[in-house]
Amino acid sequence: MTETTMVQGYRAVGEGRLREVVGRGLEEFGALVGQTIEHRPARTVTDTDHAMTLALTGNAAPVHSDAQFCERTGRDRPLVCGVVTLGLVIGASVRSTSGLTTANLALDDVRFEQPVHVGDTLRAETEILSARPSASRPEQGVVTVRTTAFNQFDQRVITLSRAFLVPADATAVRTATAY
Repeated sequence: MTETTMVQGYRAVGEGRLREVVGRGLEEFGALVGQTIEHRPARTVTDTDHAMTLALTGNAAPVHSDAQFCERTGRDRPLVCGVVTLGLVIGASVRSTSGLTTANLALDDVRFEQPVHVGDTLRAETEILSARPSASRPEQGVVTVRTTAFNQFDQRVITLSRAFLVPADATAVRTATAY
């Protein structure tokens, strides 16, 4: 018989088996209001991240793709498109925040504070601002967070606020979905 040792960030799913916890429910967030979660690993922005986003969005701005244009307008190299920065930073937060979300409700107060270039390494953190039951969906709750990301020089590059729906009973959702 194998005994399962409980480790934070995992839950027992059988004898000798643990499953990684993804996301949180309303009760878990309620205990975290006012706390800040540091997300790891950090993420280095690649040429592929940038090129794929430009291709998918059809963004033709030369500040993102033309090195000569950038040089002639006082930049040493192209800027990474803000959608790349936003996507990487929100993505970094999902596992420990909105992994169980059923809907994103709002993305507010987005501020790009420093330029981001290919090769920059971004790390993110999220402060839990509020967690409350949903007025219209009693089986869910509304969580509001503020996410901030820094580059390798500890300069703040982006801040944003976000609201999303989470299950009121995360255990029931995890059981039903094998998460």
